[in-house]
Formats: sequence, C-alpha cells, structure tokens
Amino acid sequence: MSINRISLYHLETLIWIDRLGTFSAAAERLNTTQPAVSARMRELEQRMGTALFRRDGRGMSLTAAGRKLVRDCDPLLRDMQRALLGSGGFAEASGVVRIGAGEIAAASCLPAFVAALKADMPDVGLEIEIDLTANLIQQLLTGRTDIAFAAGPVAHPALKTRPIGEVALVWLASPAVAAAFEVEGGAEGGGAPAVPVWSLASHSPIHGRMRDAIQSSRIAQKSLNLCNNARMMIDVARAGGGVGIFPESMVRGEVASGALVELVGMPALAPVEFQVAMRVADTEPVLARIFDEAAKLRIAAATLTPVNDGPAAAA
Repeated sequence: MSINRISLYHLETLIWIDRLGTFSAAAERLNTTQPAVSARMRELEQRMGTALFRRDGRGMSLTAAGRKLVRDCDPLLRDMQRALLGSGGFAEASGVVRIGAGEIAAASCLPAFVAALKADMPDVGLEIEIDLTANLIQQLLTGRTDIAFAAGPVAHPALKTRPIGEVALVWLASPAVAAAFEVEGGAEGGGAPAVPVWSLASHSPIHGRMRDAIQSSRIAQKSLNLCNNARMMIDVARAGGGVGIFPESMVRGEVASGALVELVGMPALAPVEFQVAMRVADTEPVLARIFDEAAKLRIAAATLTPVNDGPAAAA
C-alpha cells in the first residue's frame, strides 16, 4: 500500500460516494465530473492495493474493505475540518452549499436568513433553488441539495428535521369578486358559485387543503384551477380572476392595501407546518452550523388585519 500517494480528495470522494450512493451524485456534490470521480477511485484502489467496490453490471457497492475505510476515515476528515475551522472560524469557511426552499418559505424567512448567513460565512457560495416540497425532498435525498426548507411534516430515516413554525391559510379575492361571490351564495349559499377557484398544484400541501375545503362547501368541483406558483395566483386574484387559498405571510401587503379581502363563511383551513431538513449522513461542520441556525427560524403566523371594510368584511 502506497499511503504517501493517497490524498484527501481520494478519501473525500469515497465518502461522498458512500453517502449518496452513486459516482454521478458524488461528482455533482463535489463540483466535478463522473469520469474524474471514477479516476480517483481507480487510483485509490491501486494505492490501497485492494478492491473498494464490487461491480455488478451497471451497479456497484462497497466491498468490506471499502466500508471499513469509510468508517475509519469519515470521523478523521470531520475532525480535520473542525480543526481547520477552529483556527479561522466560520468566517473563513469556503465551499458551495445548495439550499432548496418552497415558495412560501422563500418569501417568508429565507431572505433574512440568507443575508445573515452571508455575513457569517462570506466565502461560502450559496446556490438556492425554489421548488415544490416533493421535489426538494428528492433532491435532498440524492445529494443535489444540502439543506431544504419544506412544507411538512417531513419524515424519512435518511433525513433529520427541525420545525420552524406554521403559516396560516386564508380565502381571499378582490373586493369585486368577493362581493359577487357572496351575492351568489358563497360556500354556504343555496347555489354553487361560478367564480373560478385557484389552488397550488397537486404536489403542494395547499392543494390538499383546497380539495378538502371544496368537498365541505358548495363550490363546484369544475371551478378549480391549478397553478404551481403562489405569486401568480395572488396576482390573478388581484386582477379579479377568482378566489383562492393563499399563505397569509405572502399576502399581508395586498390585504393591508385592500387589493384582496378575506371571504367570510368559508370552510376553516389548517395551517401549513414548515421544517428545515438535511441528510443524517452529512456531518460537515459548515452544513451542521447552517442547519442549527436554520432551526432557530420561526415563520410568523400572524392573523390578517385588513385596514378597510371591504365587501367580505362588511357582511
């Protein structure tokens, strides 16, 4: 065994292959190519003088020697990272951290968190992606994302999570649409209002709330329209395009200005829980620090306080 020719990047690459399950996922996490990862592992096997991978067709798995090397080296690399950070602190941390967030979290707590994070770790590059919770969790599990702010509950044995609060959901419409909706009977009236109803796409927890609310009201099922962007739905409602269920934290300005008003007599809506999540196997000090700071966040769930008496408020 030629240990003097084994570099830290060989061991780091091996550990990420073990964590993420494939050469391609490890390559993406390490910002390199799959051929480069394969070359590193060939070099490591040659210099160790033993096979570290068992290849079966297009698949592969670690041998007993490979698993032992990962088990022995993972804590050593983690201690080295902590030692290096200890000399300069997190202010000198570097690398790239990928953060995924749902649109509601991105509009509620993410901007201030990212600003504070950059002040704390100015040399850490951030890559932020906004997506639906179902996609965020999949990206987290495959290593494409390091930390995710997602609508919960999130439960998976490979992930650890912390709650960061709830966001209330409210029925809103423009003043004119709200007035027409109530004249036609609303959710409790005798008829089925023909006003378009808007909801986020089926992978969103808001969609489930909307479906349940429609079933317990007199709104016609055919009135439901879907969109994968909450901000666009808010703009559609402001333009008089229908009613919808919206995250309270994203519509405070519209409600305060009177552009949107709350509908009365609509089915009650449970709030949406939010969590921050990361992989259990990720023990890098920088990621652990970011996760701990994210776990301190609280998404506000204040009640609506309209400043004017719109049609819905006067009813």
